[in-house]
Amino acid sequence: MRVALITGISGQDGSYLSEFLIARGYEVHGTISSTSRSTEPQPHAKSASPSEVILHPVDLTDGGNLTALLERIAPQEIYHLAAQSDVRLSFEIPVQTANAIVMGTLRVLEAIRSYQRRTGRAVRLYQASSSEIFGLPPETPQTETTPFHPRSPYACAKVFAYWQTVNYREAYGLFACNGILYNHESPRRGELYVTRKITRAAGRIKAGLQKKLFLGQLDSRRDWGFAGDYVECMWLMLQQETPRDLVIATGQTHSVRDFLDAAFGYLDLDWRESVEIDPGYFRPAEVGLLCGNAELARQVLGWSPKVDFQTLVQMMVENDWQLAREEALCLPSPTS
Repeated sequence: MRVALITGISGQDGSYLSEFLIARGYEVHGTISSTSRSTEPQPHAKSASPSEVILHPVDLTDGGNLTALLERIAPQEIYHLAAQSDVRLSFEIPVQTANAIVMGTLRVLEAIRSYQRRTGRAVRLYQASSSEIFGLPPETPQTETTPFHPRSPYACAKVFAYWQTVNYREAYGLFACNGILYNHESPRRGELYVTRKITRAAGRIKAGLQKKLFLGQLDSRRDWGFAGDYVECMWLMLQQETPRDLVIATGQTHSVRDFLDAAFGYLDLDWRESVEIDPGYFRPAEVGLLCGNAELARQVLGWSPKVDFQTLVQMMVENDWQLAREEALCLPSPTS
């Protein structure tokens, strides 16, 4: 049985990836914050398979306990997903963001290097990069050779993590690669992210639980894909003979306005009656048009996205419409 370790397993990507790996017979371990009291598998990480996720409270600010964890579980593959991933929030907490992404990635790389040197056991690393590293790209769509121009503390930290991964690959021969993933969404997306914020609000407005939705820029365009499709690429990248950094994207962009049209329209609602602009959601520095060219991933991995934009929005709305109806049923009846 192959052993995989996923840092940041409690997030959207960690949940889909853990299920993906379990279905392929992996023994899956995941790190959670050492301040968490729960060491039980998350609901999304359970499977009918004999294997289930084994969670480990680990402080990623301490490289020593990460090295000790590698000694105990002896993973062949590590998927480093843990990060402070809220771009807007990174402007408010830049130091914490840098510490989580920059030093977190460096500690993972050092732990692998130290473990391999002592044991002689090979470990393959997937490092979660982001399309945000392109920021204001000089070309559209972007490829693996497009210059970086980060526009947020989050993106700057991701650029450092990207190059550190490349550096350890070149300097120490680690099998380490960066997945430059464009925006990927799902019903499991956190409710602070704009796509889930929209679908959650649409369901609650339809159910009479909410009246207003406050958003920032409506004309911002993103290359949105389905997270369940993208975690397959993470795995495929670690199955290759040589490590490569790859752009993972749909190659199509839609605006926040487009997302609103699709989400509210699915429930026969007019979002213009509910949405208000809140400048507090504007970024101090906005990114340009981020649209990825995943042709190299298609050639190298044989991968292409399966879920299109309309289907993605529909699955998210259906999930959140059901949640809203369940929420409405739990509310006490109004007094007469």
